[in-house]
Amino acid sequence: MSTQAKVSNAEPSKYPDREAALKLLKDAGADDAVIAHCEAVSELALKIADKSKEPVDKNLVEAGGLLHDIGRSVTHGITHAVEGVKIAKKLGLPTEIVNIIERHIGAGLTEEDAVRLGLPKRSYLPSTLEEKMIAHADNLLSGAKRIPVSQTISKLVRQRETEGAKRMLALHKELSELCGIDLDQI
Repeated sequence: MSTQAKVSNAEPSKYPDREAALKLLKDAGADDAVIAHCEAVSELALKIADKSKEPVDKNLVEAGGLLHDIGRSVTHGITHAVEGVKIAKKLGLPTEIVNIIERHIGAGLTEEDAVRLGLPKRSYLPSTLEEKMIAHADNLLSGAKRIPVSQTISKLVRQRETEGAKRMLALHKELSELCGIDLDQI
């Protein structure tokens, strides 16, 4: 079944569909590797959404997954989330997508993390299920290749980001429980 068939609703979505989101990425200047990664994040986030015991806006998951790294058309540094928000706002994208772009880094960043990393002081913690699913799908991919959460957590520990590693493990457990399956098995 195609991704589009899975996410179609009776009424039109206020979010860009797959084709429109991919065009936005390309027009922003995202390279082929970033686009492939964004497609993989969107597909994995949709698989997570399909297993969710709670209602999830799958149109938002698809569009948000595709657009979460639009800021990588400007930089591949941690500020790609901030740059992505600027691009998304300039494009007039819905607030829900802007929030996904801003809050997808790791399992989110606290205000203190943001300041320490040179980002504007604010919370970058994902709050909605859609935000959490996209952020975590991003954690389970290296480029377009699937990796276990333990690999990403180990990397954070090596970087001395222990609080981020704890948040990521907690997010993995939360979403795994919500879906009734360890997300490493999806």
